[in-house]
Amino acid sequence: MKKLVKWTLNHVPRPALQRIAGWAVPMAGLFYKGRGVECPVCGAKYRKFMPYGYVQSRSNALCPKCLSLERHRLLWLYLTRETNLLTEFPRTLHIAPEVCIMRHLKPHFNNHPGQYVTADLESPLADLHFDVHRIPLADNSVDVILCNHLLEHVADDRKVMRELYRILKPGGWGILLSPVELDYEKTYEDDSITDPDERTRIFGQYDHRRIYGADYADRLREAGFEAADIDYKSTFSEADRKLYALPADHIYMVYKI
Repeated sequence: MKKLVKWTLNHVPRPALQRIAGWAVPMAGLFYKGRGVECPVCGAKYRKFMPYGYVQSRSNALCPKCLSLERHRLLWLYLTRETNLLTEFPRTLHIAPEVCIMRHLKPHFNNHPGQYVTADLESPLADLHFDVHRIPLADNSVDVILCNHLLEHVADDRKVMRELYRILKPGGWGILLSPVELDYEKTYEDDSITDPDERTRIFGQYDHRRIYGADYADRLREAGFEAADIDYKSTFSEADRKLYALPADHIYMVYKI
């Protein structure tokens, strides 16, 4: 199963994956039924989650029912327990929307048209399609931004961060997650590396352009944000971390004063 998942991720175009994953993965999940883990996003229980990964396949990663990964489960727990997103209706822009999260947010905002908008460069699931280097929205126009695991892909992450800051209203907040290697003091990037195989070797994925280090929150602050680096997983017991298969990732909250 690990080899099949890895081959599919590396050879099937992303838009096609987004179309077929909704039925193909749940079918494969029939082989994982049990009670060893529980997905906090959809409530499904399995003996373990499915493997997932472009380069090194991670065991116990993908929920077969809602397609949540480790970071999505941590994000969902934070959104539901620590924010007002699911109790109020702030104008929300969800960029590169995670399907498992979007499936909850769309119904929540159903009677508040225009308050929840999804966006992506090419995803057929998104409401809007644009390049995040030039976001076609007015200054100070959204209350909440969700933009996760995108900044490591873009050509000029600092420009994108400034665009996100521009469209966020004063008093607004966002969650901007990226893969961060805290052992790296500084972010590593090299625009001369363009070969997909070499990017995979250096950055861990063929379409990544940088490895963020411990300075990630400082880069967000350079764009104008107030930024908080939150080790949210540490608030859970060891038993719950195992039950939900939570990652070591931190939550990066941003605010516009």
